Amino acid sequence: MPAANIRAAALAICLVAVPTVAGAHPAPFSFLDLLIRAGGVDGTLVLHVEDVAHDLGIAPADRLLDSSVTAQVRDRLVALLQPRLGVRTDTASVIEWGALEPSADRHGVVLRFRIPGPAPGALYLRPRMFPYDPAHQTFVNVYEDDDIRQQLIFNVGSGEQIYYSGSTQGVLAVMRTFIPAGIHHILIGPDHILFLVGLLLLGGTWLALVRIVTAFTIGHSITLSLAALSIVMPPARVIEPAIALSIVFVGADNLVRGSGRDVRAWAALAFGLIHGFGFANVLREFGLPAQALGWSLFSFNLGVEIGQLGVVLIVAAALAAIRRRSAVAGSRVAIAGSVIVIAAGVYWFIERVFFPDGIL
Repeated sequence: MPAANIRAAALAICLVAVPTVAGAHPAPFSFLDLLIRAGGVDGTLVLHVEDVAHDLGIAPADRLLDSSVTAQVRDRLVALLQPRLGVRTDTASVIEWGALEPSADRHGVVLRFRIPGPAPGALYLRPRMFPYDPAHQTFVNVYEDDDIRQQLIFNVGSGEQIYYSGSTQGVLAVMRTFIPAGIHHILIGPDHILFLVGLLLLGGTWLALVRIVTAFTIGHSITLSLAALSIVMPPARVIEPAIALSIVFVGADNLVRGSGRDVRAWAALAFGLIHGFGFANVLREFGLPAQALGWSLFSFNLGVEIGQLGVVLIVAAALAAIRRRSAVAGSRVAIAGSVIVIAAGVYWFIERVFFPDGIL
């Protein structure tokens, strides 16, 4: 059964179970509906009277089913829930709270609110309604145009979840999140950067360098997509040593090729397939939003390309400047750089195969 169907079934069971268990013990559930509109977000909270009574010190809890009592405690409950609601958008964060009403059929109270502002591109969610109860869960439904788009379940240990809307603002929010993530990953990945540097050490025309970079892009884009979509997922214990070996190969090819055929573009394509799996491991840990899978994948890959292009431009320009000043110096830099590339690749291979916990 798909995960979304499982969540929906669990939610339905809980909705039915709340009135049944209320007479025996507090039902550890809260319900949060969020409706995205052109003028912001409309929210509805349904809270069990036992939970509210516990945190507000009200006894017996059923007093909260009296509308006169809910009117009296409304401000206290708002002050209590304000830091716990954990709902904000990318366009606004101010919450306008509505009335608190009893709901006898759900043995709870209903609290409505609005987050006014432009239609949001993203909702950031981390509700922690009643942390006194470690078993408490909050069921969240997100609606757009009156259609349910996402169902989430939060407990006291849940991290923040992001919902991206299907609007243009949602696409822009995805890009603002995942393009910087791609740039950040390539810039903090010394193995990927060193692989690129190794490909550039021997220089060549700008057209030749463009072919190399384009081949690497094609290679890692293919496997990044396959792995991120869970179509092909080789384990990291295989991919990470393979990335290290690709670095060794590039450095060694620089030393032994001489004036032979330039195979750097083919090497970039082949080993780009391996590096793409490495990118995908990071992207899966980062989290791909199911409702914006295509855009998030595209944006992360675009960020990788932007970071990669920055590295290529800086390194290629520096190497070209050295060669223009002295061909001998350029050759020595290429040889010394290739030795360093090989040494780093060997080190990473040994570390990743024999010391995966980082003991080396």
